[in-house]
Amino acid sequence: MSGSLPPLRLAINGYGRIGRCFLRALHERGLAERFQVVAINEPANSESIAYLTCFDSTHGRFPAPVELQDGTLVIDGRSIQLTHADTPEGVDWRSLKVDLLVECSGQYSNRAGLRRFLEAGCPRVLLSHPANSAADVDATVVYGLNHGRLNGDERIVSNASCTTNAVVPVLELLDRELGLEQVLLTTLHSVMNDQPLVDGYHHSDLRRTRSAMQSMIPVSTGLARGVERLLPSLKGKVLAKAIRVPTLNVSAIDLTVTLAQDADVAGLNALLQIASNGPWKGVLTTSAAPHASIDFNHDPHSAIVDLSQTRAGGARLFNLFIWFDNEWGFVNRMVDVAQRWHAGWSQS
Repeated sequence: MSGSLPPLRLAINGYGRIGRCFLRALHERGLAERFQVVAINEPANSESIAYLTCFDSTHGRFPAPVELQDGTLVIDGRSIQLTHADTPEGVDWRSLKVDLLVECSGQYSNRAGLRRFLEAGCPRVLLSHPANSAADVDATVVYGLNHGRLNGDERIVSNASCTTNAVVPVLELLDRELGLEQVLLTTLHSVMNDQPLVDGYHHSDLRRTRSAMQSMIPVSTGLARGVERLLPSLKGKVLAKAIRVPTLNVSAIDLTVTLAQDADVAGLNALLQIASNGPWKGVLTTSAAPHASIDFNHDPHSAIVDLSQTRAGGARLFNLFIWFDNEWGFVNRMVDVAQRWHAGWSQS
């Protein structure tokens, strides 16, 4: 983004794992001056907001001084207004002169709900989750695939999901170079805050009433739908399932594909390495070291293909293994999308 662009005034709605990581990413990437978070709306009390900003069990201490002064969050000398509304209309976004709202609560996924933010004074909304349908947003973006299509006219943009951001770079590459006939995805995803620590009555999905830290738990996933939305050539070819595993962070995708052309393990790995240093650089990378998931905590890439795990079941059946930090990699793509979008509307 050009340094001549005016600073962007940001607000965050929903200050959970993704909201807090988004703010942290702006500071760690040296973007806090150009992307100024001026407000956070979160139902939790101000003391908890400040405390969880400063101390994070997964990503460590915040990389700048954090204080709470008369109900205002002050980070590195910059003030962030805290509000505690439970509806979009409960905040006077217009008076805050917000340029972009980052919607991280996960509560709004259709156009009717998202329009409430626009009508309440937010000119643009960036979602940290997929919309219910393609028609509910003006664009669903996976950075590296289609971010160049953002022209600044959009009002509501989705950053898709962490798993979509992790697997789409690999699938796009394989389909473009070798053709994909069939795709089977199994996501091994770290626990999330919709699961209890101990068994409890809190979810219509009975599996999610079970302790997150004692079991691997199959859950539903919209990953196949999300992939086909972004890669229409794969429509009808993708099956996906997901299993929550008892780790705090870093997830993986076990990917099995049937190719349209013959290949081998060495050639496939070489193709991935070339892409990680070319068109997908900074988004996709590779490694052949003997890894465990913790090795990728706080890794900003969307996907890290573990080349040591590539397997062949013939000339066209292959299995690949993809690591990704489901928090940090995802929020870094949100920051990238915000930068690209801002450049578009600033020049239009």
